[in-house]
Amino acid sequence: MRTDIPHTARIWNYWMGGRQNFEVDRRVGSAATELDPGITALAAESRRFLRRAVEHLAGNLGITQFLDIGAGLLATDNTHEVACRRNPAARVVYVDNDPLVLTHGRTLLTDPRAVYLDADLREPDRLFARAADILDLDRPVAVMFMGVLGHCERIGELRGVVADSMARVCRGSYLAYWDGTIDSVDFVRMCATYENVTAVPYFPRDHCELRSIFADLELLEPGFVPLTRWRRPAGEPAPTVPVSAYGAVARKP
Repeated sequence: MRTDIPHTARIWNYWMGGRQNFEVDRRVGSAATELDPGITALAAESRRFLRRAVEHLAGNLGITQFLDIGAGLLATDNTHEVACRRNPAARVVYVDNDPLVLTHGRTLLTDPRAVYLDADLREPDRLFARAADILDLDRPVAVMFMGVLGHCERIGELRGVVADSMARVCRGSYLAYWDGTIDSVDFVRMCATYENVTAVPYFPRDHCELRSIFADLELLEPGFVPLTRWRRPAGEPAPTVPVSAYGAVARKP
């Protein structure tokens, strides 16, 4: 494992306040924070969105199968922890193709109700064939893309990944999704600079453009909205800096 080269998953872990990072990651992460002071708030809000979405799916909608694609490093309130707290029968499949993420996840993951799969979201045949060894795809599944599809350079590719994935699960399944948007000039500038450092580009988009991925799905209330507004509990303080990301949960009819 290289500790002298910044790694995207470790930088994100740093922004989330985690410990799975090194000095080089913290240096790059801190430089990005200077460009966009809202990035750490975005990281925190993305985890709160994941928690609220999974709690709603497992606790209120009866979903017991979760496919978290592009999951990244384990942190706090991971999908399997949230889901199993609300429904002990829940099963979670994390999908990633980064060797660091896979090694870290498989080392730390001790709950038999959750596993890591080595697969690429751009290879859905292999991904879903392997997922089908663990999940029953004839029963509803929550398919999750938590901030990862911004790595698709073209919106057509992004739409295709979502459409293909949802076509492989049965009716009554759900999509949980968020990605970064162009609402914040600082966030857009940070993404452009970040690409030059990590060589892993991220393309924030207009939220109206992103909303098109839900064309064949039924959006749950409150719709496709800023992360800070999605089922936020009354009285929970909102961030004091802009959070440039939208998210939603939608049902396959």
